[in-house]
Amino acid sequence: MIEAKQLQKAFPVKQGLLQTFISAISGKKIFLRAVSGVSFRMQKGEIMGLAGESGCGKTTTGMLLLGLYPTTGGSVLFEGKDIASLRGERLANFRSKAQLIFQDPYESLNPRFTVRKTIEEPLIVNKIRNRAERSERLIEAMERARLTPLEAFLDKYPHELSGGERQRVCIARAIVLKPILLVADEAVSMLDVSIRASILNLLRELTQEMQMATVYISHDLSLLGSICSKIAIMYAGEILEMGKPENIVNSPLHPYTKALITSVPVPEFYKRKSKPLLLKGEPPDLINFPEGCNFQPRCEVAEAKCITQKPQLCEFTPGHFVSCNLARGPFCREDT
Repeated sequence: MIEAKQLQKAFPVKQGLLQTFISAISGKKIFLRAVSGVSFRMQKGEIMGLAGESGCGKTTTGMLLLGLYPTTGGSVLFEGKDIASLRGERLANFRSKAQLIFQDPYESLNPRFTVRKTIEEPLIVNKIRNRAERSERLIEAMERARLTPLEAFLDKYPHELSGGERQRVCIARAIVLKPILLVADEAVSMLDVSIRASILNLLRELTQEMQMATVYISHDLSLLGSICSKIAIMYAGEILEMGKPENIVNSPLHPYTKALITSVPVPEFYKRKSKPLLLKGEPPDLINFPEGCNFQPRCEVAEAKCITQKPQLCEFTPGHFVSCNLARGPFCREDT
């Protein structure tokens, strides 16, 4: 239903007057490469998790899928059509089928809009003028988002709602147009732990009921493992490992994935099965990448070839992909 093919996104870097003058003379502009060659496929009813450190390109990838950023290279195919080629009515149709849930429900709701107006707004923007139809869709979206009884929420303003209720309003607004692609960017990170599970279960149920393809962006691998059918680990704009949650969490192949998993804090009385892998240094400069593997300056098991040899994403075992010079298995084949 949705396919990313070698997605790339580079942002021009703002420079001082002298550097701008030098760049103009040399003809060389400086770019920050936020996403470098990301590829994957998704089906309806599937939840895919994007995980990694801050600045690894997760949110930028989500924006590229929605067409909110133009791609620098590669393409996004939505139902077989490149979204970059869509214009006019076809672009408007795509916009209505692809929706975004923001991280912060406190910032993503208009404080002057009631719940009714907030959820109805996408219908009005998409020129659904029939009041009866708008009312029917409004009620359906609120019931699906578990905003019941309706009369208790319709005329309330955001400041009168709890954090969980605000996020449910955001979800209702996102699904009122009945999308088939949903990007949730850290949708529960601003909520109390006690209500995260209910929101996550709601997203999982909606993905199945409405047969959407949902991309969930998060730092929390345990969270992604509980709701996703596939997880991709991103680092410096690339996917380093991708597969089913049980493979990623229980049998990680890449040193970076292992470090992410073992770095999760645990109670003192709990004994780890393995020694934590500590990440050395900082993520790479996204303007000047290292020559070989992007992760090798921080990798504890890097070899000489990692300094010069760029690894490719390959299938280590069926359905489990990894990009590492040291991971080569019987099923491994290049498959980007």
